[in-house]
Amino acid sequence: MRRFGALLAALLLAGGLTACGGEAEMQSAQVFAMDTVMILTASGGETEAALKAAEDELYRLDRELSRTRESSAVSRLNSAPEGAAEVGEELRDLIARALDFSDATGGAFDITLAPVSSAWGFTEDAYRVPAREELEELMAHVGAEHVHLGDGTAVSLDPGTQIDLGAIAKGYASDVVAAICRENGVAHSTVSLGGNVWVCGGNPEGKPWQIGIQDPARPEEADAYVGILRMSDGFAVTSGGYQRYFEEDGKLYHHIIDPATGYPAESGLTSVTVVSEGTEGSGTMCDALSTALFVMGEERALDFWRSGTFDFEAILVTEDGRLLVTAGLEDSFTPDETAGYAYEVVS
Repeated sequence: MRRFGALLAALLLAGGLTACGGEAEMQSAQVFAMDTVMILTASGGETEAALKAAEDELYRLDRELSRTRESSAVSRLNSAPEGAAEVGEELRDLIARALDFSDATGGAFDITLAPVSSAWGFTEDAYRVPAREELEELMAHVGAEHVHLGDGTAVSLDPGTQIDLGAIAKGYASDVVAAICRENGVAHSTVSLGGNVWVCGGNPEGKPWQIGIQDPARPEEADAYVGILRMSDGFAVTSGGYQRYFEEDGKLYHHIIDPATGYPAESGLTSVTVVSEGTEGSGTMCDALSTALFVMGEERALDFWRSGTFDFEAILVTEDGRLLVTAGLEDSFTPDETAGYAYEVVS
């Protein structure tokens, strides 16, 4: 089952989009790309040019990074003779970053799960529980060690290995859109790419933007939040098992695969939001880490945050009804008490 409404896991509250006084009205654009409804708003600077350029880039990135488009750069790599191809500087650099995230997270983030995700039917919307023997065969080709960066823009894959950038592509796209807005002098902006949010400049009233973090227990309710995050400039990316799943024989299977097992991650978490300041490349980082932390589970995720390997904050929702927020968000996050979670600030 796919819940398109739930894909907007971190929602910008509509009340924050109203212009006032002498401020220019917020202009908006809507794009459907990367299997997601994307909503962009902006004011100030060359607003129309920024929105048009952002739309064009989102469509271009969809064409280049999609695993299901036969003409995409990713598909050409996956189907290349002997698994080697010239992929261009942009894709080569993105793959290199993905491999770095895989290394830093101990393999919790992995772009080589493509055939495993297909075996579960998540890529093709043809859901099924694969046989253990089938998964074991596919898992022999999973792991960052099966991806090789050659000279220049060359990338090669070991036989049987394929990549899928779905867990990092929207984050990268948000970085690209953020750069376009900066280049065009946009003063206020919100970008919501299906659970990947970037905001800048605060709202036109001079206050921080308000971002509602979706309650994973109530994904079909548009205004069901675990809390509200206030942020003027930065990224917030949410991953959760409630976004795409199916049920078979009374058991739910979600789309976030554990690279260590080939099965949907059973980490004790239902949602992870990673938050970072709006520095270059942070959208890509937040996207990758939201998936990795979900796979890690509470203890490993918080240890990873405490390690300082990357500069980010996090919001974790647990299966046993707790809402954990890292200390850096204590003053900018307000839990929704009606959601029924036990709230805790962790340090």
